[in-house]
Amino acid sequence: MSKTKQTLYNILKGKFLVDEDARKNWGFLIFLTVLALLMITSSHQIDKKVQKIALLNKEKRELRSKFVATKSDLMKLKMESSISKRLNESGLFISETPPRKIKVEISN
Repeated sequence: MSKTKQTLYNILKGKFLVDEDARKNWGFLIFLTVLALLMITSSHQIDKKVQKIALLNKEKRELRSKFVATKSDLMKLKMESSISKRLNESGLFISETPPRKIKVEISN
């Protein structure tokens, strides 16, 4: 068997874990395992944050549309025609004659 085939065969059998130099191999494997766990944890946290951002964006759009609708309703209520309608319903009306300015002169 060639050397590369023998090396591959030894790796598949796991001989590198039981040799006399196995301690440094185990340390490296534990290090790689910790890195993999950290990567998995961070990706889960990122997914949670992305979902939260999507939820907040949806809520922001809903609140924005509610704001625009409320602002539109307020603009309609502020119009002179709607104010005069509401005043007519309660018995008040807009004067037909415009107001006149009264000047008071004080003589000494």
